[in-house]
Amino acid sequence: MKIKAQTAMVLNLDKCIGCHTCSIPCKNVWTQRAGSEYIWFNNVESKPGIGYPKKWEDQSVHRGGWQLKKGRLTLRSGGPLKKSLNLFHNPDLPAIDEYYEPWTYDYDRLISSPARNHQPAIRPVSQITGENMSVAWGPNWEDDLAGVSETGTGDVNFAGLDAAAYLAFERVFMFYLPRLCEHCLNPACVASCPSGALYKREEDGIVLVDQERCRGWRYCVSGCPYKKVYFNWKTGRSEKCIFCYPRTEAGLPTLCALSCVGKIRYIGVMLYDADRISEAAEVENPKDLYRSQESIFLDPRDPKVFKEARKQGISENFLAAAMASPVLRLICDWKLALPLHPEYRTLPMVWYVPPLSPVVQSPETETGDVEQLLSAMRIPTAYLANLLAAGDEMPVRRALIRLTAVRRYMRSVRVGQSPDTSVLDAAGIDAPIAEKIYRLLALARFTERFVIPSRKPVDEIQPHMDQGRCGYPG
Repeated sequence: MKIKAQTAMVLNLDKCIGCHTCSIPCKNVWTQRAGSEYIWFNNVESKPGIGYPKKWEDQSVHRGGWQLKKGRLTLRSGGPLKKSLNLFHNPDLPAIDEYYEPWTYDYDRLISSPARNHQPAIRPVSQITGENMSVAWGPNWEDDLAGVSETGTGDVNFAGLDAAAYLAFERVFMFYLPRLCEHCLNPACVASCPSGALYKREEDGIVLVDQERCRGWRYCVSGCPYKKVYFNWKTGRSEKCIFCYPRTEAGLPTLCALSCVGKIRYIGVMLYDADRISEAAEVENPKDLYRSQESIFLDPRDPKVFKEARKQGISENFLAAAMASPVLRLICDWKLALPLHPEYRTLPMVWYVPPLSPVVQSPETETGDVEQLLSAMRIPTAYLANLLAAGDEMPVRRALIRLTAVRRYMRSVRVGQSPDTSVLDAAGIDAPIAEKIYRLLALARFTERFVIPSRKPVDEIQPHMDQGRCGYPG
């Protein structure tokens, strides 16, 4: 058993309001340079929809991630030999139009235009060519279902569902999906890079790009199934989310998590068995990938795991953070959070709590039975299962049942005459657990949502010696 630590994030989709406040500070800090105008390390998509870039989830088009071939795990876009033969031609690479051609406006024309009878107008100008252009797509083109009547049928999460029926006005549904790099345990981008420029940090599992080694071949872009590696057309190098490591090294949360209005993000440390990564990713049935990934996580509260982790060099502050991790509770203890598209076999480490939704009124729902309520919810569980569990509805339904049970139990505590624990029995949890879930998801303080170990234990920090070397001071 080889124990490693991984910084992970959980996002509660039930509370995301689609305000994009997470995207703006990320954009302002990390991708303001020339050549990165179209790059969004963090973006928020409306679901249903084909997202950004277009159809990023359709791996029959982009061929990202891993696949099982004759029982062995191989890159969907081909191995090193195929890449070397096509080094200067990458047919799986998304074109700029599938992202969007970044544009600006000639604002000076509004000021310097001579006197005229009509208000002067300005046209969009490409930031790449400098020529006038027509805007046809953007990073948030489908915001609040805009144009989804045209693009929605291309959403692969409608597999097994009648997309046209669910896009009809009477049955249409919507929720927001914030996305960033998954910092996977089995990253396809790292395996796809011929120059070895991408690597996974030993101490916290953050995936980074070595700008000195990058040769701009862009196989990392096509290899990532989440399309969260980008090519800077000005520098000729790849760029990606760095999980704000200058901040996390100082024990501070990422900018997207810090700025989140809805407080939907949780950051913590997970321990896992690195020797079992191949075993977890090579499970034959895609529906078993969620369980196989969950099985390689280790509980730092187990004395044997704690002792072995310390023996293998995991620092005391990382172990303490792992034991208090909100991510561990949401993923392993309460089983509320699920991975995004586990069928890509990258073992992602940004997980999501599925959203509840209004119940469509029908005679069957009047009984109050939880299973019937789930079937009557506006967002179909099959859609959420295709998004978060490779089509397996069981873990999605379990999470939704527990969220519903906590909500009904807390309503009985706050509003009713006496606590109703019968709803908790059906969900497989008890009152103390329900109150802890309620506390973390609704009332948690800053230090409860973000349990991030600094690079050094507090008693070893020497500010006068580390100035300029340990990231942001605060």
